[in-house]
Formats: sequence, C-alpha cells, structure tokens
Amino acid sequence: MIALVIVQRLVELRHAERNRHAALQAGAKEFGAAHYPFFVVLHIGWLFAWGVEGFSAEPPALVLSLVMLMVFVLAQALRYWAIISLGVAWNTRILVQQGAERIRRGPYKCISHPNYIAVALELAAAPLIFGAWRTALVASICNAVILLFIRIPMENKAIRDFLK
Repeated sequence: MIALVIVQRLVELRHAERNRHAALQAGAKEFGAAHYPFFVVLHIGWLFAWGVEGFSAEPPALVLSLVMLMVFVLAQALRYWAIISLGVAWNTRILVQQGAERIRRGPYKCISHPNYIAVALELAAAPLIFGAWRTALVASICNAVILLFIRIPMENKAIRDFLK
C-alpha cells in the first residue's frame, strides 16, 4: 500500500507542477513558498515512519483495520473530488491570480479546504490500518500545526487580497 501511495503522490506532484507552470505563465503569484518544504518533509517522513512502524507493530484488530481502510478510501474520494473541482487551479502550492474568481463548486460549495481534510484523514488512517499509531499521531499533529498556523492563514489572506 505504501508503494501505491508513493506512486499517487508522484503523479499528483507532476500534475501540480504542470498546473503551477501554467498558472505562473498566466500571471499567478505564489505565496508561502518558504513553508512548502515542511509538507515535503512531513509526507516523506510519514511514509518512512509508517513503513517502519507498521512492519514492527502489533497488528491491530481486524475491525479497526477495516474501518481505517474505509476512512482512507473516503479520504481519497474527497481528495479527487476537490482536485477535479479545482481543475487547472489545483496545486500543492498557494498560487493566486489577481482578479480570478474563487471556486465554489464541488466540495468547495460547503467546505473551504476539503483537500486538507482529505489529507488529514489519510495521514491518520493509512498508518492505523497497519497498527502504526505513533506515526498517525505525530503526522496528524505536525500536519495540523502547519495547516492551522501557517498554511491556511496564508492561503486565506492570499485569497482575500487577490481574488474577487
């Protein structure tokens, strides 16, 4: 499963880089580039720790593994609904084009940051499938700190200042 998530991340990063290049060519401005490496380290560390701890952990109860697998699958559905809804505007970075309209379709009709919710669910659920509760806990806390105190405030400010 880790290999599948690694491939998923690499495909998404490639897609995001194409969208980033197109957005910058169209005049978008990037915000928060300095905190982006925190996410890279978080996700690489999460994958590594999940693999190590999951290999050596006591297997969880089958019901917990199945519930966490369902949470993981639902998180993927939410993530791809968000990605599809944003279209070429989706990115792993904060890119805003002056005067662009804020996207309010798909999950963005009722949730400001559905992709962040999906990632938070994924960071907790995937390791718990294999009993890697320490990885789930540490990754979730680190993700929450980065999102709540750095990323979301910066993204909201960029959207407020540059979108219609």
